[in-house]
Amino acid sequence: MATRIDDDNGMFEDCTVCGRETAHDVCIRLLTESTKTENAEFSREPYRVSTCRACGAEETLRMNNA
Repeated sequence: MATRIDDDNGMFEDCTVCGRETAHDVCIRLLTESTKTENAEFSREPYRVSTCRACGAEETLRMNNA
């Protein structure tokens, strides 16, 4: 994943849907991985979420592969 930062437009990354380098909004989300309701709060993991500003495609990447 190649990332380029432009001071005016934010982060540019390759979009698998658009097939070109486009501006993206990037954030970190905590997602619950457990399907069980009991102790679900202990199964949250950080994910990097990148959303293409051109087409709206969203890509998530788990940050902790432990």
